[in-house]
Amino acid sequence: MIIKNREDLISSNLRARAVELIEAGITRVLPANLLRAAVRYSHNRKILRVMGESYDLSRGRIFVVGGGKASGLMAEELERIIGPANITAGIVNCNTDGYETRKIAVRQAGHPLPDEAGVHGVQEMLAMKARHSIGKGDLVLCLISGGGSALLPCPASGITLQGQQEITMLLLRSGADIKEINIVRKHLSLIKGGQMGAFYEPAKIVSLIISDVVGDDLNTIASGPTVPDPSTFADAQAVLKKYGLLTKAPKDVVDFIKRGIEGLEAETPKETCNCDNYIIGNNSMCLEAMAEKARDLGLRPTIVTAEFSGDTARMAFEKAQEIAGGKYKGFDAILLGGETTPTLPENSGKGGRNQHYAAVSMLAMKKLPSPWLVASVGTDGSDYLPEVAGAMVDDRSLPAAMAAKIDIEDYISRFDSYELFLKMTRSLIITGSTGTNVSDVILYLLG
Repeated sequence: MIIKNREDLISSNLRARAVELIEAGITRVLPANLLRAAVRYSHNRKILRVMGESYDLSRGRIFVVGGGKASGLMAEELERIIGPANITAGIVNCNTDGYETRKIAVRQAGHPLPDEAGVHGVQEMLAMKARHSIGKGDLVLCLISGGGSALLPCPASGITLQGQQEITMLLLRSGADIKEINIVRKHLSLIKGGQMGAFYEPAKIVSLIISDVVGDDLNTIASGPTVPDPSTFADAQAVLKKYGLLTKAPKDVVDFIKRGIEGLEAETPKETCNCDNYIIGNNSMCLEAMAEKARDLGLRPTIVTAEFSGDTARMAFEKAQEIAGGKYKGFDAILLGGETTPTLPENSGKGGRNQHYAAVSMLAMKKLPSPWLVASVGTDGSDYLPEVAGAMVDDRSLPAAMAAKIDIEDYISRFDSYELFLKMTRSLIITGSTGTNVSDVILYLLG
């Protein structure tokens, strides 16, 4: 059972169906299911197969590195598939602990802000190269998933961890999208933007990636540690300038980027010939599983997009207008995936983009005459708050709030959706960490 408070949420037929669809989608993209579908290992021939490609390890060794919200469960399943005896050593950083692995150490680190534990974990990963003389013929498996940008911190020389933390928080609150945020992150790191791949040369790097990024852009997922980076220091400075952060960013960050523009700091690699990157899971897989479950329940689903993006409130109103205007006539389960971006005020309340989307949808959908439901969920189980994946509202939510004299618009204006839904009850979707991360899913059910 993925949704812990499902009995509290299920107060109507639409809500019961919504819970089933959400759980079917997240189950499909759990790391164990994705690894089993993508990876095979021949113990007799010492051959690793990844999505049809083969890697001969008869004369080489296997090492494991990586990080992300799914990396702990990925490490567990990888050990089951390959066997601990066939892995020489491994270290991954994850935001949770308690994983049962023998050869791959899972280090708990900070998210969404990087911390010292994350830095130490990355240092251990890099130290493996010299400790084990990793070289030609060896294979380094890199387990990457959403959250990896924060969970794999390795500040460049001259950048402090505090500087990384401060610029991360400023970017997260600025309205910058994840691609823009990660352009800056890549240029403040020793391993992001293809630098981890370059570090392990001449060993072969094979990255197994669970994507949480709209469009599955390899450069952006976890800031692309094994992917060549087309962006530059000038691009990083342009992001800071665009969002008015040049005067707010820590001095060490601004100065380092300036030195990079002047050619005094090394650019990120523009090619990584020793790296193969495989996306083994993404948002589309989640949506397809939800659509399949919807058909099993007698619904008529449509997958609108797996690349939903834009301002959170604006997109909620636009989608409501499309539904009211009959754009999806003939369908009663409307599925979207991706990641919207709220721009937070200085003193915002609690709650993430999924809770905010659901709160705004109560107002955006209020004129729809027939029964309806909207659920917006982070597949990782954390909508900026631990445990809370998102929220669910329906045509009964707004009247109930008004009867209780709850000022919904006030909570929305303060971006305080978590406190709003605490007052309303039966709205927050509680999962805790799911162990995976393929961004968000938004579900509309029409009665």
